[in-house]
Amino acid sequence: MMRGQLARLARRPWIWSFVAAAVVWAAMEGFTEGQGAGEVLTAALSFATFSVLVGLGQMFVVTLGPGNVDLSIPATMTLAGTIAMKYMDNQDPRIAVGILLALAAGALVGAFNYGLIRALRIPPIIATLSSSFLFLSAAIWYSRGLRIKPPPAFGDFSIGEVLGLPYLTLGAILLSILLHIALNRTIYGRSVIAIGQNPRAARFSGIPVELTRFATYVMCATLAGLSGCLFSAFSGGAALNMGAEYLLASIAVVVIGGTSVAGGFANVPGIWGASLFLFLIVAMLNTYGFGAGIRMILTGLVIIAVIALAGGQKTQR
Repeated sequence: MMRGQLARLARRPWIWSFVAAAVVWAAMEGFTEGQGAGEVLTAALSFATFSVLVGLGQMFVVTLGPGNVDLSIPATMTLAGTIAMKYMDNQDPRIAVGILLALAAGALVGAFNYGLIRALRIPPIIATLSSSFLFLSAAIWYSRGLRIKPPPAFGDFSIGEVLGLPYLTLGAILLSILLHIALNRTIYGRSVIAIGQNPRAARFSGIPVELTRFATYVMCATLAGLSGCLFSAFSGGAALNMGAEYLLASIAVVVIGGTSVAGGFANVPGIWGASLFLFLIVAMLNTYGFGAGIRMILTGLVIIAVIALAGGQKTQR
């Protein structure tokens, strides 16, 4: 019976991201003889939070079907973080409104992206990549290239912990649960999956395909805006390159986490496993003392291996 349960669990594509993260963590702790194990996990959870936030939005977009992807996430993070930090102006009473402005900026970016896709009928990958230059230019103009620091209370909250768990991580877990429910238990979530499986059949069945796509792109950009605002507080201020690493990371966590790039299948838990894995693999290679070039090569090879293993399990299913 136990063997059967393990076999069913192994057939779930997302489980391999957690297995990979656990193996990497064990290898790193074995090298350091267990020193700093708790600190590494706390750091992994802290940094994984931002990958999770952008990954969740990207996951919904990718689930819409082939060709759907949002490449404007780094620029959206930068623009939203810049707007929020500049409005807050290092003043604690302005924190709440600043966060709302970041969310609003993200929502407007998502609406603009979908407008390009719908009005010009160009592939999302081209539309969102093109729009990202506009958003990044707007952030440069608005901030004048200066790093804008967060209010003290916001900065303290972003690095705060309770029982070893960062506040931001707890919030991201709660949001993940809500989006998991939305994906599997609501009309919207089932519509996203149905469109990814067969958009023509979804349209004939009465699903508002374009409205669902619009809502998905808006949600993705809104989550990127939230991530940019929180990352600005966490890292000590909004910077023009702060979202650069999340371009590929937002896609990698989706694929490694077991979401089908062909659309129609997604899961939330895998985003967490993939985000932890990506942080831990870089931390492990740093611990081993590898140079930057070797780290990039090995990281790429390990990611390919995990994707291949998850894909093979999915094919067997």
